[in-house]
Amino acid sequence: MSTSSALSTPVAPTAPRILIVGAGSRGNAYARAIHESANGVVVAVAEPVDFKRQALGCKYIWGDRGPKEGQHFKDWREFLQWEIERRESVKDKQDADARVDGVFVCTLDESHAEIITGLAPLNLHILSEKPLATTLQNCVEIYRSLLPKEGASPSLFAIGHVLRYSPHNMLLRKLLLEEQVIGEVTSIEHTEPVGWWHFSHSYVRGNWRKESKTAPSLLTKSCHDIDLLLWLLCSPPGIDLPPHLPSYLTSTGSLVHFKKSRKPALAAEATNCLSCPAEGDCIYSAKQIYHEQQLKKGNTHWPVKIIDPEIEDCMNDSGLKAAEDRLFERLREDYNAETPPAEVDSRPWFGRCVYEAGNDVCDNQMVTITWDDDPLPENQASDMETRLKGRGAKTASFHMVAFTEKICERRSRIYGTKGEIEADSKTIKVHNFSTKQTKTHHPHQAGGGHGGGDDGLATQFLKAIDAVKNHGITVKEAQKNHIGCSPEEIIRSHAMVFAAEDARTGRKVVDWHDWWAEQVEARLRKGPMPVEGLN
Repeated sequence: MSTSSALSTPVAPTAPRILIVGAGSRGNAYARAIHESANGVVVAVAEPVDFKRQALGCKYIWGDRGPKEGQHFKDWREFLQWEIERRESVKDKQDADARVDGVFVCTLDESHAEIITGLAPLNLHILSEKPLATTLQNCVEIYRSLLPKEGASPSLFAIGHVLRYSPHNMLLRKLLLEEQVIGEVTSIEHTEPVGWWHFSHSYVRGNWRKESKTAPSLLTKSCHDIDLLLWLLCSPPGIDLPPHLPSYLTSTGSLVHFKKSRKPALAAEATNCLSCPAEGDCIYSAKQIYHEQQLKKGNTHWPVKIIDPEIEDCMNDSGLKAAEDRLFERLREDYNAETPPAEVDSRPWFGRCVYEAGNDVCDNQMVTITWDDDPLPENQASDMETRLKGRGAKTASFHMVAFTEKICERRSRIYGTKGEIEADSKTIKVHNFSTKQTKTHHPHQAGGGHGGGDDGLATQFLKAIDAVKNHGITVKEAQKNHIGCSPEEIIRSHAMVFAAEDARTGRKVVDWHDWWAEQVEARLRKGPMPVEGLN
């Protein structure tokens, strides 16, 4: 198991101290971002899989020295108990402050609610991977659990809506809202091209294939795209201006391709790629995707590492042939009619035929969100032009589609009263109607995932903790100035996804204000909290 030179990266003694809960791909991505930023330090990891826990710890926490007490836990509950006991033991001493300042929750989506509400009493700062939770009720419960307790200081909270933090999208928002380079926005077309084989990996064979096990693909894959649209169209750059909320929305979509009715006739009754007569001609062949296109070319990272976390060490220690044998052993794993459903649902099956995978989430979906004119009150501005600035009627259409060459390289067209913008995750082209000129911007292409958004979010969260911990900044100020997203915005963007799903499954147009009152405010009223200001 290799160690990282990042262990020697100098970090200030008072830098934010972070616990990573979940040592999978997202936990490792954030651990890497924390180390490379040098703004914080990973001090502990909680992960039930021994190999994953040891791998992350060895790379980012203890190196070759081995773990010390308080650096590794089998799960979040073990950390919770340890931390409660630790605080009890030092409650009358000078070192009574929490050893951990913040937590990154990087586990499977369906576990977020239990973990966040369970850790909330510790009053730690928390960043949760998206989505916040897999049901609206759990989202509301998380929000309620994070409200300041009597006698306790409030805590920071952030969500993995990493698209807000990429240099590309930060420049896009500046051009649209601060510089208003195309005037008033009238409509946006935004597409997330998931990628044909990526969708089959994660949403047909992988953990997110069944809505009953996780959630709709609009939530698990694209909730941060919906958040991006609301960030661009709802949230004005002004300090105290209220959000411009949508009026209504609708959605259409379904599972178009990855189902038994689309199975090639040659495949007959085969359910696993390695024993399928159609394998050689099928673009979704697990052998082709994972072996020919990945492992054989030397890639032992994502997506191969998702199939077997130990395959990189196997390749390094025993060579390609041993790694191939290990991969094929995993891909041959299959189930039949006699396999208990609970066992089938408990794990991914990466060698399974994509037409026999039991998946049910949409592989093609569109959402249309509509805003009406919503001018500011007369006492905030005298003329209608000012009152409607950034608050005029507009429409956003979002398309999540599996069948694309590009993998998650979003593209957008934005139409305004004075020009239009074309953005493709790498460049931003601004055409001015008056000058008839087009200017192309080339935002910095930061490293890490999501165009630098992963690193950007991690850095801003660490800066927020540092501001509160070391510089006397209030949580409210740090939340606004560094994280730039309030818990209310997090709830709103998730609620928009659930409203879109209601529209899709009910084949109807959803009135946003009525839906919010019935589905969100009604839930909030059932708990011990006010709903004023949450809209």
